[in-house]
Order: sequence, then structure tokens, then C-alpha cells
Amino acid sequence: MTDTAKHPYHLVDPSPWPALGALAALCLTAGLVLFMHELAGGVALTSLGAILTVLTMVVWWRDVIREATFEGHHTPIVQIGMRFGMALFIASEVMFFAAWFWAFFDASLFANEAKLVDRVAFTGGTWPPQGVEVLEPFHLPLLNTIILLTSGATATWAHHALREGNTGHVRLGLWLTILLGATFTGVQAYEYAHAHFGFTDGIYSSTFFMATGFHGAHVLIGTVFLCVCLGRSYRNHFKPDHHFGFEAAAWYWHFVDVVWLFLFFCIYWWGGS
Repeated sequence: MTDTAKHPYHLVDPSPWPALGALAALCLTAGLVLFMHELAGGVALTSLGAILTVLTMVVWWRDVIREATFEGHHTPIVQIGMRFGMALFIASEVMFFAAWFWAFFDASLFANEAKLVDRVAFTGGTWPPQGVEVLEPFHLPLLNTIILLTSGATATWAHHALREGNTGHVRLGLWLTILLGATFTGVQAYEYAHAHFGFTDGIYSSTFFMATGFHGAHVLIGTVFLCVCLGRSYRNHFKPDHHFGFEAAAWYWHFVDVVWLFLFFCIYWWGGS
């Protein structure tokens, strides 16, 4: 088969963006490690990683949008592969959160385990550790739960409207979802600012901030994803039978919803009781 033969697959052109994305991830994660340990260069490296990450998102998504919308490369066969890819990506994210939950449950269920090095010294033999003033789960965390679940409903409404060709409802649903996502982020930032413990105060605060903060980062990424979809909707990029970009954003947002439910019930409610 020659390169000019007709087939339903997309032979992607060579691209520098995967390498740039890998460099961004390296800078971001290494910078965060340095920052958490209060070592020199942490803030600068984290900032560089964040800038490179945003740049990668802009240029890579630009190319994907061009290939899908204007060049017609996203055939039904290609979209099947992309759906599998998105599903595997979300599965890898599940493993990330499994690590944070593992750390939290290991610390909370075995708070008085003498065989674990310094475990009793860190927890006082109880969970929550002695002296830790935990957050009330049915105040701001419950409010954020309602906000995020509502945003999941508005995202689903927008998706159904897109499949029915109702552009006005698509845009309204996306606007509402984005505003709810931004509100969630604002409430969580307020909660962090008024928490009675800091990131380095002990094993409870470290596991709490890593799990909820990692989720908060996903909410920010999902909000950006939805903003891109909103912009594309105003350019009429989506069709009722051809809108994988929107579908991927909706999948990601629902994943964020589900993870938050586990965080609320396991860390805020059970872990703080």
C-alpha cells in the first residue's frame, strides 16, 4: 500500500509536542518536589513547568482541532481509537488517585501500628492525629459536592443538547459548567486558606492536601478543557454526529465528579470523624 492510498486511518505527521509535553511534565513534577521540600529552585522550576504545560496544551490542541475539523482526519475508525485512548488515559489517572487513597488509608487505618517507623510519633496513635483540627465535612466540603455534582448535570445537559443540534443549550450548559467549576475552585481555595493545618504539619495534612490538591488541579484542567469546547462551539466546530473533543471533555469532567465523591466520603467525612 502506498502513502497515497485511501484508508480510514490517520497517519499522524511528526510533531515536537509530545517531547515538549514530556519536558513540561518533568519540570513541573521535579519543581513540585523541590518546592514541597523547601529547596532552592522549586518555585522557578514549577513555574517553568506550568508555562510549558500550558504552551503544550495550546499548540497540541490547535493541531488536533485542525486535523479533526478542517482536514477530516478523524474518521469513525480514528474516533474509536481516540475513545480507547481517552479511556486508558482516565484509567491511568485512576491509578494516580489510588496511590493517594492508599497513602491516606494506610496512615488512618494503621495509626497505632508500632511496626511502622515513627507512625505512632506522627499520629499519636489515633486518627485524626492528636492536636489536628479537621475540617467540618458538612460545611464547605458539602457545598463543593453539591456544586460539582450540579456541574456534572449541566455538562450532561450540554452533551445531550449537542447530540440534538441545539446550539444555544450547548453553549448555556457549557457556560454553567465552567462557572460552577470556577466556583468549586474558589471555594476550595478559601477552604485551604482557612484550614487550621498546613501542608507540612504532619501525616494528616500531607495526605489531605496531596489528595484534594491533586483533584483540584484536575478540576482546573477540566475547566480549561471545557473553555476550549465553549470556544469551539462558537466557531461551530461540533456536529451532532462528530464531536469527540466535547465527548472527551465530558468524560474527564465526570471522572473528576466521581473522584470528588470518594474524597468527600473517605477523607472529609470518614477520615475526619
